[in-house]
Amino acid sequence: MKILAVDYGDSRTGLATCDVTEFLTTAITPQITEKGRPKVAAKVCETAKNIQAELIVIGLPLNMDGTEGERAQKSRKLAKTIQIWSGLPVRMWDERQSTCEAADILSEAGTFGTKRKEILDSVSATVILEDYLAWRKEHPGEI
Repeated sequence: MKILAVDYGDSRTGLATCDVTEFLTTAITPQITEKGRPKVAAKVCETAKNIQAELIVIGLPLNMDGTEGERAQKSRKLAKTIQIWSGLPVRMWDERQSTCEAADILSEAGTFGTKRKEILDSVSATVILEDYLAWRKEHPGEI
C-alpha cells in the first residue's frame, strides 16, 4: 500500500512515503514551508494525490507521559481537515522522539546547518513512517 507520512510543525511540515511493498521509505523534499492548517492541508492532499497514496499517517506529538497537549490538538485538527479534503483514511501515530531520532540520523550522515534544517522534518516523517510500517508487519490486515 502506498502511504504518505506527515510530520506537522509550526514552521515546517515534513513528508515521507513508501513503495507499494511497504519496504522502502523515502523523504519527500522540499518540505512544506507554508504556515496555517488550510495551506498545509492543501499541500498534503496535493502530494497524496500526486503519489497516489492510499493512506495518510500523521505524527501525533504526545507529551513524554503520553498525554496530549496543544501541539497534539493542532495535529488532530490537521488530520481531520486532510481526511475530509482527501477522502483518504488518516491514521494518527505516536511521534515521540522522532525528531531526535531524525537529528541523530542526520548527524551520523554528517548533515548540518542549512541542509539539515531543509530536510530534518522530512527525515522525521520517514522515522514516523518506518515505525508505523514495523507495527503493520506485526499486525497484518489492520490499518
